[in-house]
Amino acid sequence: MNLTRISLIICIFLSSIVSINAQNSAPQGWWRMDTKMDNYNGVSIEKAYDTILKGKTSQKVIVAVIDSGVDAKHEDLKNVMWINKGEIAGNGIDDDKNGYIDDIYGWNFLGNKNGKNVEHETLEVTRLYAKYKSKFDNANRDKLSKKDKKLFDNYLKYKEEVEKKQKSAQKQLDDFNGYAPFVINALEAFGKSMDGKPLTDENLSSVVPDELSPEEKQGFDILKNVQAQGMAVEKVEDIIDMLNQEGNHYKGRAEFMYNPDYDSRKIVGDNYSDSYEKGYGNNDVIASDPMHGTHVAGIIGADRTNDIGIKGIADNVQIMAIRILADGDERDKDVANAIIYAVDNGASIINMSFGKAHAWDKKAVDKAVKYAEKNDVLLVHAAGNDGKDNDSTENYPNDSYTKKRFLRKNKTKYVNNWIEVGAASWEKAEKIAAPFSNYGAKNVDVFAPGMQIYSTTPDGTYQNQQGTSMASPVVAGVAAVLRSYYPSLTAEQVKNIIMESSVPISDMVIKPGTKDEKVPFKNLGQSGGLINAYEALQIAANTNK
Repeated sequence: MNLTRISLIICIFLSSIVSINAQNSAPQGWWRMDTKMDNYNGVSIEKAYDTILKGKTSQKVIVAVIDSGVDAKHEDLKNVMWINKGEIAGNGIDDDKNGYIDDIYGWNFLGNKNGKNVEHETLEVTRLYAKYKSKFDNANRDKLSKKDKKLFDNYLKYKEEVEKKQKSAQKQLDDFNGYAPFVINALEAFGKSMDGKPLTDENLSSVVPDELSPEEKQGFDILKNVQAQGMAVEKVEDIIDMLNQEGNHYKGRAEFMYNPDYDSRKIVGDNYSDSYEKGYGNNDVIASDPMHGTHVAGIIGADRTNDIGIKGIADNVQIMAIRILADGDERDKDVANAIIYAVDNGASIINMSFGKAHAWDKKAVDKAVKYAEKNDVLLVHAAGNDGKDNDSTENYPNDSYTKKRFLRKNKTKYVNNWIEVGAASWEKAEKIAAPFSNYGAKNVDVFAPGMQIYSTTPDGTYQNQQGTSMASPVVAGVAAVLRSYYPSLTAEQVKNIIMESSVPISDMVIKPGTKDEKVPFKNLGQSGGLINAYEALQIAANTNK
């Protein structure tokens, strides 16, 4: 599971020691704006509603959000959630006989029938290490078969990676526990000096730093640097909550992600060796931490009619919530079942803002992906946040699969219903590519806004977040608009339209993952440009004719 939020705590801590340059910020909702009208690299969706779509009718489109869960009661999402009309809520019966009891908003594959849910997960590399540990821990390579020698060599790589990163994760947790109290005390001190006043620009501009105590001044500096990162906060408790979340993440990395002895499936209670098992889990789509999925859902379809919060991209959409993510890597069995569930229950678009470097059972996922292709369902996937080239590094799940051929070498093939999405910034010229985004001239299709994206978060709140996790639902939202206003378009046509209509970027840009290496933007992805709803809808109108 790729996240960028983890770096925030480092910025907060450093701000209490040294002065860092304030990051330029973009207005809320910049990702919906138009380049010419608003001077931001948005997707021009508001322009599209005001022009091309004005007066046009649309059909309801179901978008499945396969993620960490969704706060279905959020003020900006409750009216756009998918409701399974075939189920009678709370009666404990599988009324529609789809294999899932009381799946009102969707399904949670990380829970059990007693209502207990998985909160922490291992990484896939840890599971692979644990899988082969008992077999190869004391093995002599020279005495192994040719097949086992290859497995043994992989095992040694898994072992080295897990043990090295577990040690690093423990150090990060120890460091966090060392400086977090200092940061929290400084924030609390400044909060008291504000005497309950909200942290508005007006109130903060009236603060005289020289009149603050050293501790209060530290808290003030921390707050200003948090705001420079594009985080909207109303009170210091909001930052403290984020710190606590980061602390839980560090703890999860040290105690769970790289722990080969931890097995979350004891909570789920399924037969994990059977990748094609159905029906496990529960209907709790909110579960323990739906932050990530709630943010994704809002980008796609936050209520555009209620005049509160934000406006999502799609105006006639239903969000189907499917939970497969905890604090760690997703599992292939759950990914496959989630895709199949979404297809079987009417989704025409599936957003998947997750990814990992290793696979457990790619065949099971490939089978589900091809099932979606057969049923004309579009899959939109985040490229990842490691600043790496997906053409030369492994990134799962993906759109490739192996086709076996009789008496001939197996052939790699690709499905036609998959869009891989990189992240773009609101900044132009050399900074247009998000510095963390994965890329790939072959394996990344298009770039979309993915920095400082203001969207829904649990309990009726809103936050800026960034990552290809945010860029992917921007594309899913545009795809939903296309399929809503032009329902005859196939998944493959929608993909082709999105890529064909992307606005080409001719600039030399800073290559993600580097400080100053310049490359042509067109080399970072297949389309060579940024997604644009207005341009896509113009092509869609002609395609539909």
